[in-house]
Amino acid sequence: MYSFEGIGQWAATFACAEAEEEAAKVTEGAVVKMAANGTVGLCAGGEAFCGMVLSAGRDGGACTVALGGMVTAGYTGTAPALGWSGLSADGSGGVKADAAGRARLVVDVDTDGQTVTFVL
Repeated sequence: MYSFEGIGQWAATFACAEAEEEAAKVTEGAVVKMAANGTVGLCAGGEAFCGMVLSAGRDGGACTVALGGMVTAGYTGTAPALGWSGLSADGSGGVKADAAGRARLVVDVDTDGQTVTFVL
């Protein structure tokens, strides 16, 4: 078995955008975008993402976001292709294959678990 998780990862701590609904709150494993100065929030479907949340504070006020290196995220829809593949946010915290999305190096696709490992 092999693991790419965490290779070359670097991260920063950000404030989390306030959300009225529980489903709109930033959670561990979700891809996020810049929402305001020093603040990240969840992405809508098709949006570009800047990183993936590694951990979130209990109160939801701050989170650590991987901005580089390898990460594994859930995907929806068609499985992303190995190699350089366009990815964008799927609107539910994961990613989706998107020819118009930013090209990322995809190194592993688990179609049973619906996860994809790629370089941010």
